[in-house]
Amino acid sequence: MGSHYFAQALAMVLVASMLAVGLANKDWQHGNYTGWGFNHDPYHLNETKGPNKITVGGSENWHYGFDYKQWAWKNGPFYINDTLVFKYDPPNDTTRPHSVYLFQNPWSFMKCDLSQAKMVGKPTQGGGKGFEFVLKSWQPYYFACGEHDGLHCKDGLMRFAVFPMFRGWHY
Repeated sequence: MGSHYFAQALAMVLVASMLAVGLANKDWQHGNYTGWGFNHDPYHLNETKGPNKITVGGSENWHYGFDYKQWAWKNGPFYINDTLVFKYDPPNDTTRPHSVYLFQNPWSFMKCDLSQAKMVGKPTQGGGKGFEFVLKSWQPYYFACGEHDGLHCKDGLMRFAVFPMFRGWHY
């Protein structure tokens, strides 16, 4: 009985993930840019040929209260070998600490369960040029701030997911 519900939940997560990746191309009205031979127009979503360095949050950087899920949606798609740059002030008397955690699965990410996550960016690594994380493979990446026992993740909107694509898919 329990395995039946698990299978249904897993199927729903897979369908939602596929839908999210499929909708990452927000310019379908200009044609199909999957590289499958359906469109030969000169318009391309991303003119760069190599990996990009992308500052998480843009000019907002990495801080409490900014909606990073919305930022990721608006700034996608992301590609394999792109580098995400997390910029945040090191902790001091007036600045709360931030960090970067990578979750292993969507369930721990949705619950902000830090016991299922690995710290990849320490509170002291976000200063200066920031902490860099390379999207090395074709897989979902689930990021969040782990400070204050997950409060920044749960209540501060400091979490987002990306699923990098192969760069040639949009040509």
